[in-house]
Amino acid sequence: MVNTGKELIDICQKKNMKIWEYTIEQEAISTEKSKEDIFKNMKKSFQVMKDAAECGVRHKVKSVSGLIGGDAYKLNEYCNQGKTLTGTFMVKAMARALSCSEINAAMGKIVAAPTAGSCGIIPATIITAGEKLNKSEDELIQSLFTATGIGIIIAKNATMAGAEGGCQAECGSASAMASAGVVEMMGGTPQQALNASAIVIKNILGLVCDPVAGLVEIPCAMRNASGAVNALTTADMVMAGVISRIPFDDTVSAMYKVGKQLPCELRETALGGLAITETGLKLKRKVLGK
Repeated sequence: MVNTGKELIDICQKKNMKIWEYTIEQEAISTEKSKEDIFKNMKKSFQVMKDAAECGVRHKVKSVSGLIGGDAYKLNEYCNQGKTLTGTFMVKAMARALSCSEINAAMGKIVAAPTAGSCGIIPATIITAGEKLNKSEDELIQSLFTATGIGIIIAKNATMAGAEGGCQAECGSASAMASAGVVEMMGGTPQQALNASAIVIKNILGLVCDPVAGLVEIPCAMRNASGAVNALTTADMVMAGVISRIPFDDTVSAMYKVGKQLPCELRETALGGLAITETGLKLKRKVLGK
């Protein structure tokens, strides 16, 4: 597998391949499995994603702590009333992202994509975009491989851990991966997919990780919803011809450096940000009893 976005674009252009095709090819080489088996495995993961994205939309799911729950259901009910400001497409995406986060907090089954804290962004983005574009399930799974290819490069050159790089590393990486997947789903080139990822990262650069009571619930769930919106709106910008003046590799490098510059209080320790506000501390005492 290539190490940088530039290398990925070059090899895809040379071989006349999409990112998803290259990703599967490399996975087959590294695992010594057939492309068919690799695709089947991703299909199983996609089913888990779909279930997590829909369960909270259809049912009022509460987290084990009681801090979050039922918001995906509320959004779906609101969507069904036909009175949304941003339209049913965007509200559905937000609801699905919240659903995955709620399922995670309720100890349900999710796909860490790339982390549990950001598990709703890729499913919500890919599923909702595919629905809008009338894409087949196989085409949606191809988009997941595109997202995977981007994620591998981010992991090689930066981090996806909130404890190391803040929420920008979790929700930022997930949004960048999702937007690239949607761009290729829309017929975009590898170059356009990388432009989308770069723009997304710029939009979320510096986001801290400050979970209330140390739990992946507040503000994590809401950040999944905004991450999905970030990915989808950026895909439209790129398909309109907008490019990122700062290339993907530079944005990944910047994200890593910014993450290292964040104080430990803002890197998943629950010692800063929203976690130590008056309300944040009250919620902590309510959940943990101290």
